[in-house]
Amino acid sequence: MNKAKTLKRRLGEPRSFLSVAWDTDDILSLVNINPNFQWRYVNWKRDLKNVFKLQKLIYRASSCGEIRKMHKYQRLLSKSYNAWLLAVRKVTQDKQGKKTVGVDGIKNLSPMGRFNLVSLLKTPYFKASPTFRVWRPKPGRDEKRELGMTNMYDRALQALVKLSRSPEWEPCFEPNSYGFRPGRSIHDAIEAIF
Repeated sequence: MNKAKTLKRRLGEPRSFLSVAWDTDDILSLVNINPNFQWRYVNWKRDLKNVFKLQKLIYRASSCGEIRKMHKYQRLLSKSYNAWLLAVRKVTQDKQGKKTVGVDGIKNLSPMGRFNLVSLLKTPYFKASPTFRVWRPKPGRDEKRELGMTNMYDRALQALVKLSRSPEWEPCFEPNSYGFRPGRSIHDAIEAIF
């Protein structure tokens, strides 16, 4: 219980997009004048570190069988501002399909739009939009495959849920399963065989 309160205090309450990079009390700076500077100056190392600490706590609680503690840490992670920032970054910058158009028609976001998406993640009762179905040709063939594309908000919400749920199931998996797991690859599977 104490650890959760301490982490919540360290992670901080959600702040407005004008004070993400650093605290600007009443000092007029470039960040206040032009919010586009801000996305560049977000401290990603700190955010990754804080999210990883919470994920480690979720993993430990899950492996010890402490379900209540695990759910408490998951709730804390899904409500932390650092996790929101990382989820939006993963959807808009890091992923390969970042410029895929969804139902909403948004292809990519400006830094200000990214902060607006972070503030949208605060609101808990949005309904998911239907996926946009497109038939794409398979490479090298005449056949087509159906592709479902979600909008940016749904993708960010899925990334946020993945951040909090994946550490829960890691200790439950078999030690020799290697498919679609973080930190595992085909090379690990080959090494286990030989």
